[in-house]
Amino acid sequence: MNSESNSYAAAGVDITAGYRAVELMKAHIAKTLIPGASSDIGGFGGLFELDVEGMKKPVLVSGTDGVGTKLKLAFLMDKHDTVGIDCVAMCVNDIVCCGAKPLFFLDYVALGKNVPEKVEAIVAGVAEGCVQAGCAIVGGETAEMPGFYPEEEYDLAGFSVGIVDKSKIFDKNTIKAGDVILGLPSSGVHSNGFSLVRKVLGVEGRDLKAPMQELGGATLGETLLTPTRIYVKSILALANEVSIKSVSHITGGGFYENIPRSLPKGMTAKITELAVPILPIFRLIETLGAIPRKEMFNTFNMGIGMTIVVSRDEAGKAMAVLRSVGETPYILGEIVESEEGVLLC
Repeated sequence: MNSESNSYAAAGVDITAGYRAVELMKAHIAKTLIPGASSDIGGFGGLFELDVEGMKKPVLVSGTDGVGTKLKLAFLMDKHDTVGIDCVAMCVNDIVCCGAKPLFFLDYVALGKNVPEKVEAIVAGVAEGCVQAGCAIVGGETAEMPGFYPEEEYDLAGFSVGIVDKSKIFDKNTIKAGDVILGLPSSGVHSNGFSLVRKVLGVEGRDLKAPMQELGGATLGETLLTPTRIYVKSILALANEVSIKSVSHITGGGFYENIPRSLPKGMTAKITELAVPILPIFRLIETLGAIPRKEMFNTFNMGIGMTIVVSRDEAGKAMAVLRSVGETPYILGEIVESEEGVLLC
């Protein structure tokens, strides 16, 4: 690329670094290509050829999100190859909650100084997330913004589009009392609640690389940077075998905010607290922050990243299918008639 600007460079924007970052990204992006995706990265728009064969009424489903202040941990650890997975997960996990298969993803990286190798690491994580979700990277944007972001910091957000046949959209209105609530385990804090996590654990002034007995010998840094699990393939595999009534992605707001979004009016998720596999990191946060248990469940996923509602008759089959695709599902409780939304007992 025969393009440069000394004046722009003097203002803090190195466009040649941008070109190099794009070149470094291409090998990672190539890993995400699926049928319908264009391999031409660098154009003005991302292309995707839509295949709706076999669908009567195809519906596009979109989702957008960012990584949030979890990025502060990446800065402190100088580790940037996992937060891209978080970015993808926060979008595609929402999309699959209605039964849609993610098709493509675009990312947006805004930074104070474009260091091509750092951008490559970020996009490598995005590519890994897309591989896990079975979708393609069709474009993105890297914006160098000196004076707006510190040189060593950046923000990361993304956008994804999926597709589902209208007749196969999960219908929460089919939920009735007695239906069973299943849970899929999380990998940790995922990408929510990090403002509270950072305050309670004092991460800025703590040795993040020291093994901690409370975490089974793992370090706090690696525990908190563990990327968000991507549940797309598991949910879609289950949808092929049983009639899923609703799915909830447990993000910010925890159980109390997210689960009611997947329930019809007048129905409540009655969950047995002892059935939730609470992870050591949440017990550490709860203890050091003296946070009431209900507030913990109202902020964090506590060890469950997704909940699924199926009929009691299909619960056993659903558990077997989920185990067959590598999941460790839990029976969390049942649906009851109530206006509470969530009842933890």
